[in-house]
Amino acid sequence: MNAVLYDDEDLHWHFASEPDGTLLVQVLRGKLLLGELFIKSEEIRYVQAVAGESNEENLFELVIESDLGQSPSYFFVLAHGYEEEKAFSPGRVH
Repeated sequence: MNAVLYDDEDLHWHFASEPDGTLLVQVLRGKLLLGELFIKSEEIRYVQAVAGESNEENLFELVIESDLGQSPSYFFVLAHGYEEEKAFSPGRVH
């Protein structure tokens, strides 16, 4: 089965993991869920970052291993610059 989730400026990507280790990828517009993928984490051997077609594009390949060898099975293309997540500094709670 194939699935494609496209990125856009007003979309938000949410990445999480379920208690059983299943990886969850969701695409949302505001509070509206547009699409989601469930990925079995035990199938993923490693993730590699590959240069995109432009400086603003980042490609991430999730590589699986089978009897035929290793091959990318899932692809995530960020069509904008990639920023490291900033450390959270707690504020005051009211």
